[in-house]
Amino acid sequence: MSGAAFFDLDRTLISGVSVFPFAAEAWRQGLATNKQIAAWALDAAVFALLGETPERKEEARNAVLGGIAGVAVEMLEGVADAVVPKLAQAVRPESLRLLDVHREAGRDTWIASASPHRIVERLALELGMTGGIGTRAKIVEGHFTDEIDGPFVHGPGKAEAVRSVIIEQGYDPLLCYAYSDSISDLPLLDAVGHPVAVNPDSALEAIARDRGWPIVVFARKTKLTMAWSAGGVSVAALSTGTYLLGRRHGRRGVLSE
Repeated sequence: MSGAAFFDLDRTLISGVSVFPFAAEAWRQGLATNKQIAAWALDAAVFALLGETPERKEEARNAVLGGIAGVAVEMLEGVADAVVPKLAQAVRPESLRLLDVHREAGRDTWIASASPHRIVERLALELGMTGGIGTRAKIVEGHFTDEIDGPFVHGPGKAEAVRSVIIEQGYDPLLCYAYSDSISDLPLLDAVGHPVAVNPDSALEAIARDRGWPIVVFARKTKLTMAWSAGGVSVAALSTGTYLLGRRHGRRGVLSE
């Protein structure tokens, strides 16, 4: 059995929030009004700044599905054509290097995000990744609805969706990696053998330090800083060092020791 690497999208694989370019392009193509754009942006911003509660989770869900409800499937493909290249350009250089590390080690790579599945899947393929796991909206007569088909890929729902892929693909969860910045993804990080906190929020950072998980800080420049709190060791390494570390450990992992 082999492992895979699962990457959160917003503020992990990319530095920003994917709903913003999606909403802007929907407006450009006449699929959303200024009022809708403001609502999506507010929901995303509040959720990002204030964290998760049941109410904010519902707001986040509405920000995802509200943006595509009533839209014809082929029209969303047009939005994806314009948005996906922009999102691909926004991927952090350090993230791209980590993707290379995992590919070299023989692991599949996936995006796991609450964003619409078709956007996530297209972005994953654009980056040469194995696939994308996103929130699926039900389709009725060729149009998306505001109802979910499967789990809302956030929090426990993201862990559920990733576990399904692990089972379907025959991965060993102990050989799998997960990267995220947010405490909301704690269920995902708990579901794999190699959880990694990336630019973590304060709550996730505290848990990562307590459990001795790797903490990865992506700087503005092409520097990768890694800290192992359990041993009190801090290492700053350029991508070449990370690459060699991944080659040396092979399928055991880039940060397994």
